[in-house]
Amino acid sequence: MNHNTRPPDFDYASADESELVALAAEDKMAFGELYQRYVKRIYNYFYYRMGSHEDAEDLTARVFIRAMAHIENYDDRGVPFSAWLYRIAHNLVANWHRDNDRHKVIPLDEFLANKILTDAPDTLTEIKEEQELLLASIRRLPEERQQLIFLKFVERMSNQEIGEVMNRTEGAIKSLYHRTLSTLHEDLTTKGISLGRVAEEVKRKRRVRKNNA
Repeated sequence: MNHNTRPPDFDYASADESELVALAAEDKMAFGELYQRYVKRIYNYFYYRMGSHEDAEDLTARVFIRAMAHIENYDDRGVPFSAWLYRIAHNLVANWHRDNDRHKVIPLDEFLANKILTDAPDTLTEIKEEQELLLASIRRLPEERQQLIFLKFVERMSNQEIGEVMNRTEGAIKSLYHRTLSTLHEDLTTKGISLGRVAEEVKRKRRVRKNNA
């Protein structure tokens, strides 16, 4: 589908991603719809990686400027357009850390706080303490593994999609994921914390949200 064959009454809001991508090189409205669909996710990616709203806004804008300039180079290959955007974001944030020589921080506190739900105050206090230890363990991970945690648990990407973002094979991502979980498990076990317990609380809240939807 191209700009010349687009129906006059084409509905951008309900269009498939592939249709919008095919049009976006020549159709600003198509690219605008892609922007609306992904801008918040890309912004969150930067914010959780850097902890700065200002820097997140700046780099988010750069992602879409680059995407607009190079969208003709996008090759589906069975991977979502969002993974291509994250690949651009991945390169930008790597440059940002290198150029600024800053400590790599993922402020996941807000994310995890929104994932945990419990009614009992004593249980809430215990879970909060476990959260803090989990966050500390995540921040001790190498930058690459912190990124994997974000893409896997915040963006819920598949191993294939993460591989596209990080320029690794699906098998390499799977291996890295298991090593990362093993490292977290060992680190938390020494502190008497169960990684599975925190994960179960996350799953429980998701079920509650789904049932209340």
